Amino acid sequence: MVKAKTKLDFAISGFPEYTPEVRDVELKWLNQLSKLFESYGYASIETPSVEKVETLAAKGEDVDKEIYALRRLADDGDSKAKYALHYDMTVPTARYVAKHHGQLTFPFKRYQMQRAWRGERPQEGRFREFTQCDIDVIDSESVSLAYDGEMLEIAAAAFGLLETGPVRFQVSNRRLMNGLGEALGLADATLLARILDKVDKLTTEQLSTRLSTELELDQAGIDTCIAFSQIRGNAGDIENGLARLGLMNDHIREGQQQLCDTLESVEKSRPEQVEILGDLSISRGFDYYTGVVYEAKFIDFPDYPSICAGGRYENLVGSFMRRKLPGVGISIGHTRIFTKLLKEGLLDVGRKTPTQVLVASDAPDNYSTLTATAARLRQLGWNAETLPGVAKLDKQLKYANNKGIPFVWIIRDGAAFLKNMETGDQQSVDLGSFSGTPQG
Repeated sequence: MVKAKTKLDFAISGFPEYTPEVRDVELKWLNQLSKLFESYGYASIETPSVEKVETLAAKGEDVDKEIYALRRLADDGDSKAKYALHYDMTVPTARYVAKHHGQLTFPFKRYQMQRAWRGERPQEGRFREFTQCDIDVIDSESVSLAYDGEMLEIAAAAFGLLETGPVRFQVSNRRLMNGLGEALGLADATLLARILDKVDKLTTEQLSTRLSTELELDQAGIDTCIAFSQIRGNAGDIENGLARLGLMNDHIREGQQQLCDTLESVEKSRPEQVEILGDLSISRGFDYYTGVVYEAKFIDFPDYPSICAGGRYENLVGSFMRRKLPGVGISIGHTRIFTKLLKEGLLDVGRKTPTQVLVASDAPDNYSTLTATAARLRQLGWNAETLPGVAKLDKQLKYANNKGIPFVWIIRDGAAFLKNMETGDQQSVDLGSFSGTPQG
C-alpha cells in the first residue's frame, strides 16, 4: 500500500518560499536595491537561467559538485548533460558581454538580480535556490581602480538602506598574496591563497600542517604566512603591518597601494553600522581574482556564512572571446541575508495583502454595485477588492481585519461609508466626488 503524502512531504529543503507578507518585504528590498544601483548608473540585465556546462566551467572550479545539470526525462541519447542551471551571475555575465560586445558601451556597468541554483547541502545560510544581487563594471583593456572603491561604497550603502544591522567588510588585494608567494619562492600563489582564505576555520596547528605538507614551506615560511594573515585594520594598520613583516616586492608594493587607496576612498561615505577594514587573510577561493577582493559578514552572527563578496578579475570575459575585457564586481547574497533576518525576527513584516480597501455590503444581491465601485476606486489609485460569495457584513469585516486591509468601503441602503479598520471611525462618502488618497 502506498503511503499518502502529507503537505510537508512535498516541500524540498534548500528552496525557500515565503508567505505573502514576507514576500512583500522581499520585493521592497529588491526595488530599493534596484534604485540604488541605478542611482550610480548601473543598467539592469538578465541572462538565461540555463548555460552550457562548458560555459560554467570557465570559472575554474570543480563544477560537477556545484551545478544542477539539465536533461529531459525522455532523453535516451547521450547521457552526458550539456546544459545546467547557472550557480552565480559572474560567468553568465562574462558570456553575455562577449556575445553582445559590439552593442555595448564601455565601461559597461550592469546590475543583475536573479535566482541561482547550487548543489549545496542545505543548512542555515546555504540554499539550493537563492537570489543574488550583483553589480559589475567591465571595460576594454583596463578598469579604473576608482571602481574598486565604488563597488564597496554601493554595497555598504545597500546594507545601510536595508537596515540589516552591523556588518563588517574585510578587504584585501590578490596582488599582496601573489607578492607573498613570490617572497616565499612559490611558482604559483593560487594554493597559498586558498589555504589562507580558510584561516578563520583552521587552528594554527592545522594551518601550519597544510602550509607544510601542501606547499612544503619550512617553519620560517609558515611563520611568515601566519603573520601575514593576521595583518588587518585601516590603511595605516596595513602599511605598518607589512613594514614589520619586512617583505617588499612589486606585487606587494602595488597591492598595498591599491588596498589602502580603496579603504581610504570609502571611509567617509560608509553608513555608521558598516565597518570596513583591510584583512590580508581574505583572498576568495576563485582562481580568476587578480586585484581587490571583498567579503562581508554579520557582526552579530559571526558564525554565519559571508553575505557579500566579490573582487577584480582581468580576463574572465577572455574565456569567451579573443579580447581582454577586465572587470570588478560585487555580489550581495540577498536570500542569505533576508532569511537570517527573518529567522531572528529582525524584519519589519507588514500586512498580508496589498489591498488598501475592501468594498463590502450586507446585501447579497449587490455584487454588481460592489464590482463597479471597486473598479472606480482602482481608477482613483486604490488597490481595491471585493469578497464574492460572502453576504454577511461581519464576515467581510473579519476578512479585512485578518488580512490587515486598512479601509472598508461599506455600501448600505444606497449610501456608502468608509471605515477605518485601525481606529474604527466611519464616515459617509460619495463615490462621484470621492478623491481620498490611498493609504496603507
